[in-house]
Amino acid sequence: MKKFLFKALAIIIVILIGYFCFIYFVPYSEGVRSGDLIKFSKKGVIFKTWEGELSQGVSEESRFVFSVHKHDIDIIEALEDLQGRFVKLSYVEKYRSFFWMGDTKYFITGVEEDKDRQTLFSQ
Repeated sequence: MKKFLFKALAIIIVILIGYFCFIYFVPYSEGVRSGDLIKFSKKGVIFKTWEGELSQGVSEESRFVFSVHKHDIDIIEALEDLQGRFVKLSYVEKYRSFFWMGDTKYFITGVEEDKDRQTLFSQ
């Protein structure tokens, strides 16, 4: 009986570790989105995460909500400096997100300002 319980526990632990690794390391999709960076802030009560919002048009439906890993200091600083400007964001979409990583499943991997485009706010 003890042998069975230990094997069952070991199988459950291996499955949980495999699930965690799959969610954390395997991307669902990758891409680039561009628009006006209208919001970027650090939020949360216990686990502080960096969250942002990109406006891709006039309507509320064309908003891209994203998260940034807290160890990506260069991306965080760039997004803080580029608020209100037209930017291109490279991102990775995960299958799911853990609560300590961010509110969304879209994580920014690169950011650049698009100086050729005007923002919605400057027209």
